[in-house]
Amino acid sequence: MIIVCPKCSSRLQVDEMKIPSKPFTIRCPKCNSSVDSSNASSITEQTAVSIGVSPSSENPRMEQSKAAPLFESEAAPVTPSATDKLVELLTSLVNQPASNGYSPAARSSWNPRKALVCTVEENRESVARSLSENNYQVFVAQDSRQAVERMRENRLDVVVLDSRFDPVEQGPVFVTREVSVLRPTQRRRVFFVLLSPTLRTMDAHAAFLNNVNAVVNVNDVAELPKLIEHRLREFNELYTEFNAAMHLPPL
Repeated sequence: MIIVCPKCSSRLQVDEMKIPSKPFTIRCPKCNSSVDSSNASSITEQTAVSIGVSPSSENPRMEQSKAAPLFESEAAPVTPSATDKLVELLTSLVNQPASNGYSPAARSSWNPRKALVCTVEENRESVARSLSENNYQVFVAQDSRQAVERMRENRLDVVVLDSRFDPVEQGPVFVTREVSVLRPTQRRRVFFVLLSPTLRTMDAHAAFLNNVNAVVNVNDVAELPKLIEHRLREFNELYTEFNAAMHLPPL
């Protein structure tokens, strides 16, 4: 069931298995106002976004799915020693400007970005391997359930979604929803990439329309790590002052 907050228009999903038989009220997590169950939305009642517990949990095929597993490359990454970590940390502290104590330095090698890959099978291995070789901790989802479970279990830095991912279970709908329902402070800490067979790589207008941070055409998958790094640099520059005020490291 989807209940719409009359004050801020937020859509709140309620597990139908836990709904009491009589009218009830819940508190909106966004504006903290009380919302009556009579505000259930009939418009979204039949859409993919509102089908029970996402995604399609009543389907027996999805029952045994777990969170997307960690991708393990054949060439195991070199784990830095405690001394290496200490030297890198001290170096970053020394290089920080004295004005505000914040520096948008490159991410530490011992603190890799966490990336979730939700692509079609033909690109799954190549995308995961290319990101892993560029110091990403990569999780690979084979279906919508694995993707959603991983997004709820881990704080991810990058989500790569193919528009053709798990079409049977409407994968793009559920993955996009998990990103869209994040609070603004959380959403700013997730870099969302859409892989598309039709859209142009780094088309800012297409990215805006699809509510993602970057669009990459599937024909440019081989250059994905470089493209993400380039766009991430711009993204971090945009939020430099915000991150400094909040004492947050760049993505």
